[in-house]
Amino acid sequence: MQLIDASVAKWVIDTAYILVAFLFVTGLKRMSSPATARGGIFWAGLGMVIATLVTFLAPIAKQELAALAHTNMTLVIIAISLGGVLAWWSGKRVAMTDMPQMIALYNGMGGGAAAAISAVELYKTGTHGAAFNILAVLGGLIGSISFSGSGIAFGKLQGLIKRSFRFNGQQFINVIFLISTLAIGLLIAGGVTTGTAAVTSFFVLALILGITMTLPIGGADMPVVISLYNALTGLAVAFEGFVLDNVAMIIAGTVVGSAGTLLTQLMAKAMNRSLANVLFSGFGEGAATTSGPVSGSQKAIEASDAGVMMAFAQKIIIVPGYGLAVAQAQHKVWELAQLLQNRGVTVKFAIHPVAGRMPGHMNVLLAEAGVPYDLIADLEEINAEFETTDVSLVIGANDVVNPVARNDKSSPIFGMPILNADQSRNVIVIKRGQGQGFSGIDNGLFYLDNTRMLYGDAQSAVNQLIQAIKSVE
Repeated sequence: MQLIDASVAKWVIDTAYILVAFLFVTGLKRMSSPATARGGIFWAGLGMVIATLVTFLAPIAKQELAALAHTNMTLVIIAISLGGVLAWWSGKRVAMTDMPQMIALYNGMGGGAAAAISAVELYKTGTHGAAFNILAVLGGLIGSISFSGSGIAFGKLQGLIKRSFRFNGQQFINVIFLISTLAIGLLIAGGVTTGTAAVTSFFVLALILGITMTLPIGGADMPVVISLYNALTGLAVAFEGFVLDNVAMIIAGTVVGSAGTLLTQLMAKAMNRSLANVLFSGFGEGAATTSGPVSGSQKAIEASDAGVMMAFAQKIIIVPGYGLAVAQAQHKVWELAQLLQNRGVTVKFAIHPVAGRMPGHMNVLLAEAGVPYDLIADLEEINAEFETTDVSLVIGANDVVNPVARNDKSSPIFGMPILNADQSRNVIVIKRGQGQGFSGIDNGLFYLDNTRMLYGDAQSAVNQLIQAIKSVE
């Protein structure tokens, strides 16, 4: 017996989708600032819950009661429950240092889900029109690439894949995979061939393409790659929304796709590189990318001496990088900043758009430690202040403070906007050793006359600075 009239169900769905669109856009807007990001996540999540619940009314609204009768609600509810529990458990357990790879993994799951929807529909041979097949093929192609590519990105960030794989003719082979995948996809979309073998070949080639595209990309470019695959996942979800006639999927996919595209452009701009250069240049792995050795030598400093220097400074800018995240030193850094403030020192934090392993990584770490948002400034806001800064404290950052980007035209990062830490009167760099950073490029900052190196784990080194400052009368 039908518990709700079809016209009522349709009204409820339409109304709910308007609310969902509002919640998604509001959530995304609030996520643009660390001060409101937590609320933004809540509102966007609420929108997704509403969209999921009202989807169960779709067969009634479309008067497809037979389809509703054949839907195994028990399995659907079990799947949703298991997914929710696993997501909650993993979200609670994951360390902030592992957040980038978790983002890559979850993003890949979204692309994989979109590809799975496409596969289910395309295997129903001869039951759909050309327009439907085109959208399903596009969603399947993009979703598959995002799924397998995000898996490789996860492996690189997690350390499971410790190097990039490059060989002569690699890009040519990628082009062959792309042309082959598109050719089969066009045949399926046009209804020329819709057999199981053709559909399976299409998805296998698309998955391989995602792997071969991502394997050559260096780890230093992973923030841009993650952002790109995020945009692709959103686009795939939007296409599958049209396939399923689900407005919520169309809205969510469009919002995620457009936001991811804008973020990818901003990230590439912050590195002064085109997206094509990120995907195909092979930058970001080892000595092959260096522009030659930097002259001079690194000059070490003891924590006691660095602490005295900072204790008597008037203005200090702290530049956090991935080394801070690895050591989970954000709380100690904020303790250091508060200690300096109590001595009358002006302290600010400078964040580069591509610091860390994903967009906003450093902002999230500092927010977790309780650093007030008005002390955190981005590159454009703070760069002019370095010239009047007594000490710049660089913690685990590399390319984002490398003056080679301004001075050496032969460097792969030449032209990349950087934080002008080298223009400070004094620079203290906390680094675990004398090796190159994640990108494999020597940092000219480390060899300047006004730079001193404080070697060691970030948390231990910052704690030593705290003790040194406390001992200063």
